[in-house]
Amino acid sequence: AGSFQEAGVIQQAYNLNFPLHVVPASRAQCPAWSSFSLSSPAIVLETVKQAGAGPEAVVVRLYEAHGSTVTAWLQTSLPVKEAMLCDLLERPVAQGRLPLEQRGLRLSFTPFRVLSVLLVWSH
Repeated sequence: AGSFQEAGVIQQAYNLNFPLHVVPASRAQCPAWSSFSLSSPAIVLETVKQAGAGPEAVVVRLYEAHGSTVTAWLQTSLPVKEAMLCDLLERPVAQGRLPLEQRGLRLSFTPFRVLSVLLVWSH
């Protein structure tokens, strides 16, 4: 019911095309945990990959999927010491450094915009 945004069509499409795979594990109870979370349902975190810069960096690619202009917060539980916007070849863009704030990384999107963010771990 409602618009495709209200009906959650994008999430349902990902659930259909990329189902979760169950892996047997120990019976020990573990608290719920997530590496990344986003403050807006309009933003899709499409990719998390090791950066070409080395094992202490990853690139996350996100896009705006609702055709809206939105500011979203990307939060991570990982020990990030530095974050910057980068191009598709993982080169930092001019004035692309992102401040690490308590709420996470503040990202601004225009309709259907793709952003790549290089995250560097602390040792």
